Order: sequence, then C-alpha cells, then structure tokens
Amino acid sequence: MARRRGGNPEITPELLLRAYSIGLFPMADSADDPELFWVEPDVRGVIPLDGFHVSRSLAKVIRQKPFDIRFDTAFDAVVAACAQAAPDRPSTWINAKIKSLYGTLHRMGHAHSVEAWEGDQLVGGLYGVSLGAAFFGESMFSRRTNASKICLVHLVERLKANSFRLLDTQFTTDHLKTFGAIDVPKIDYEDMLANALASPHLPF
Repeated sequence: MARRRGGNPEITPELLLRAYSIGLFPMADSADDPELFWVEPDVRGVIPLDGFHVSRSLAKVIRQKPFDIRFDTAFDAVVAACAQAAPDRPSTWINAKIKSLYGTLHRMGHAHSVEAWEGDQLVGGLYGVSLGAAFFGESMFSRRTNASKICLVHLVERLKANSFRLLDTQFTTDHLKTFGAIDVPKIDYEDMLANALASPHLPF
C-alpha cells in the first residue's frame, strides 16, 4: 500500500530533492496528466547491494558483451523512452513535468542514466536520482532482450564501486525480486535512508 499526497504544481528541483530525503517521490496519473502527486509507500522496495543476485544465464549473456554500456550520455533520451508505451506497459506515469524536473536534476548532478547501445541506437536503459549515498531507481526500458537487466547489473557495480549504501526501487516486482529485491517496512526504510544520507553526496 502507498499513501498518496495532494498534488503540487510548483514542485521545483530543490523541493524534489528534499522530498527524496524524507521518503517521498512524485508520480502522475498518466503521461497526459499535467499534475503530479507525492507517493509515500508503506512498504518500500529495496535491492540490498550486498545481496544483489545475477542468474547464471544472465551472467553468461553479460560476458558476451552484447551492448555498449554507457553512463549519462543520453539522459533525456532514456527518460523519453521510459515514458513511451510498450506491449507490457500500455501507459506510464512519466509526464512532461517529470521529464523537465529530472532533466534539471541531471544537469545538477543528481540524476543519472545507464544506457545500452547497439552502435548508435539506444536499445535499453534506466534512470534514477542520487542523493548522499542513496540511489533511487525511477524507471527502465528495454528494446532488446536483457538490455535493461544488463543496465541494472552495471548500475549496481557502479554503486558498489562508489560506496553507495542504498538502492531504492520504490516498489518490488517479480522481475526485481529475481535480483534480490526485498520489501522493507516504512519504519525500517527510514533508518536505511537516514544512514545513506548521513554520508556526503557521492560521485556517480
């Protein structure tokens, strides 16, 4: 269950970062809805960085290096791709306001993308927000088999290398649970978040 708080058309990038620091994040009802509202899950999705799991089959694919993995070279394109409808996702919550806000966070150094490329074609990726030693995953997309999964693996490797403490997925899904995602009660999540934010903002 998630608590929904009233919309605020005056959300700024600074307010957005403050919201993340207290466990809130914004969503829209649809890509066409101009309004945003705050979400505060009673149970939070988290992937423990020391409990991240990669299946043997996926590890084998990764060793074959099917994609060129890049960081922060096409942030706006990744967000736009995440906002597009797909066969398994007929609608999304990423509206124009979210695109604008997170684009600004990216330019401020607080939002990042992991991208899978085939030549000059973007075929998968994910994006999220970094604050302190926490990374808040927002959305991912895939136009090739395993593209977003491989991006997630590279994200975790980057977070571990840079001493991040928390990978927040907002909610868990069966897909994320295969990587070790767990449901964390709000009170425990608040402790995990406070611990991660006690660290200075880490480089991504």
